[in-house]
Amino acid sequence: DEIRRTRLLLQNSGKTLSEPIQNDQTKQAFLLSLSSVHPDTDKIIPVLFRPPAFLPMCLPLVIASSLQLQAKQTFFCQFVFHTYTTGFTLLNGNGTTKAEEYLLQEKQIFLGMGAVSYAACIGALPLIFMNRYTLKSSLTQLVVTKLLPAPLFGLMSAFTAAVVRSPEFENGIEVMDRNGKVVGVSQKAGEKAVKETALSRAVLFGTTFFLPPVFMHFVERAKFAKTPRALALVRMLVITSVLAGMLPVSLSMFPQCGEIKRADLEPEIVSSTEETEFFYNRGI
Repeated sequence: DEIRRTRLLLQNSGKTLSEPIQNDQTKQAFLLSLSSVHPDTDKIIPVLFRPPAFLPMCLPLVIASSLQLQAKQTFFCQFVFHTYTTGFTLLNGNGTTKAEEYLLQEKQIFLGMGAVSYAACIGALPLIFMNRYTLKSSLTQLVVTKLLPAPLFGLMSAFTAAVVRSPEFENGIEVMDRNGKVVGVSQKAGEKAVKETALSRAVLFGTTFFLPPVFMHFVERAKFAKTPRALALVRMLVITSVLAGMLPVSLSMFPQCGEIKRADLEPEIVSSTEETEFFYNRGI
């Protein structure tokens, strides 16, 4: 109800993104609408999948996924982690894909579950391989528990994001001129939006799983934390700091309102307008 009231307030105030927001009430209404309503469909996003919920929801999943326990526990933790991030990607992606809505949603859910299962299997595969062939040397454990998680999580995060949003570059997304007028549906804009989102997700989680082990290596050598409990606490603080620091970096790598040049669009779109720059909703 509060979100609907703020949307009504914004409509009545007649504010646009190009005009300064002078009233604090209008500013708060704008921020609430921005963080809780999908820009393409105008539907309210479920509370657990809104951008402000991404950090508190992901943090425990990241910590659990980084523990590198037995293969079964690792698979379960990563399955839950990728399920949440895939759902977040799906609900915050571009919503203008032109296809029959029911079939499109069914396809995206099917693709998302397949991508999540595949990503969880890949994440647990090194542990399965190490246990299956009883490879317990220090070098093997270093590679499996310290070196592989970061690139695997980065790649799999990008993979799941690209797969669940694949209908966007298959069917295309709407592109607009500077005045917000829709000038066409572009597959190239959809491909650009998906690539940028997948890259930002890879940077976010690749860095989040890479930096804490490096930092903890120096903490252990310096004997800064002398008990296992203190070491675990420091490790959680490091992961929290890295994830919290990388999240705004990841989200700001590419603008939310993406821009694509005239030369990069399909001929049938550029032939209908004289505009030189076009815009689209990249999604998160």
